[in-house]
Amino acid sequence: MQNRIYGYIGLAMKAGKIKAGEFSTEKSIKGGKARLVLVAEDASDNTIKKFSNSCLHYKVPFYTFGTKDELGKIIGKEMRSSLSIEDEGFGKRIIGIMNGGNADVR
Repeated sequence: MQNRIYGYIGLAMKAGKIKAGEFSTEKSIKGGKARLVLVAEDASDNTIKKFSNSCLHYKVPFYTFGTKDELGKIIGKEMRSSLSIEDEGFGKRIIGIMNGGNADVR
């Protein structure tokens, strides 16, 4: 499961549909572009709460996933505690996998 999610994150990054880092992720959410927000499981409690509340308010799906090091590595950057996926298709596929289903979007 984890490898499939990392694969989709990598593809979304290559397609230019990822915003990474706290500032960029927050801007993506507030700008209405975020389709899915992932926050590292080892991020601070304050960071997790901040993005959880923001995503709830703006009605954006929110998940904790991976570590800061893993999220940064998969997008080819240094550690990142948060990612925003700005593509509906990639977002739905990752949510499907996270919810225990497959990645098919219909």
